[in-house]
Amino acid sequence: MATNFAELKRTGKKDLKKLTEEVSKLGGGNSEKKSYEDLRFWRPQVDKAGNGYAVIRFLPSPAGEDMPWVQLWSHAFQGPMGKWYIENSLTTINQSDPVSEHNSKLWNSGIESDKDTARKQKRKLSYIANVYIVKDPANPQNEGEVKLYKFGKKIFDKINDMMNPEFEDEAAVNPFDLWEGANFKLKIRKVEGYQNYDKSEFDSPAALSDDDDDLERIWNSEFALTEFISPDNFKTYAELESRLNMVLGLSTNGDAEEYSAIESIEEPVAKVEKSTIEESKDPWSDDDDEGLTYFEKLAEG
Repeated sequence: MATNFAELKRTGKKDLKKLTEEVSKLGGGNSEKKSYEDLRFWRPQVDKAGNGYAVIRFLPSPAGEDMPWVQLWSHAFQGPMGKWYIENSLTTINQSDPVSEHNSKLWNSGIESDKDTARKQKRKLSYIANVYIVKDPANPQNEGEVKLYKFGKKIFDKINDMMNPEFEDEAAVNPFDLWEGANFKLKIRKVEGYQNYDKSEFDSPAALSDDDDDLERIWNSEFALTEFISPDNFKTYAELESRLNMVLGLSTNGDAEEYSAIESIEEPVAKVEKSTIEESKDPWSDDDDEGLTYFEKLAEG
């Protein structure tokens, strides 16, 4: 990890190797409420047609931290009585989680309706990273700011493709590097009712700025990421189990907390494609950006 700016500049290529190794390990916090309301977070806006455009730069690891991103698993589904379960999963921090255990039992029952329920209650994968807003036509006041950005696996796959190119004539690029990285052109379209990021792409590698003093200022403006995966920021197994029992109607002594803004919404859970289910680490896990966007909007009420 870099602890000062000079060290950060020296270790760019070394960081690429470390990041690619970390991606290979992935295979496949902070409360959700805070991430939705936290003003440190940036979210691209779309027009009435569902289209959006912005240019961002993924930034290197914050001072004193090893990685430029953190990975989060969460659950978001509606129970039979209309109540919603929207919580971070303890599997993020390698602990047992009541929903994952419940879904495992459903899946292993051999009953197709149980499998359908497990799919509906699937885990959702997201990442958080620091980004520099290069261009934000919908909100130009964000340009030049450092923000936190929460995104899904489809965008992360594009990052991985830059670090691990498919063809021999393509050079590996660390997109998080301030000098040899690349801006990311975020292109959002509405496809079959969901936000689609397939057109998004990285620009040619180039320094974010020719002025090292400016780059140092940007780096020093980054937000810590490890707080989002700190065990202190996750509810306990017992708390999550109590909420789950109440949402599923398995207990009358569940958590008394009400999600009034969420529970009043009667929209269906986002559709899960069979191919997504089969390719996930668990058949009841999901990693699509479209689902991430759907539930973020849902939780805002």
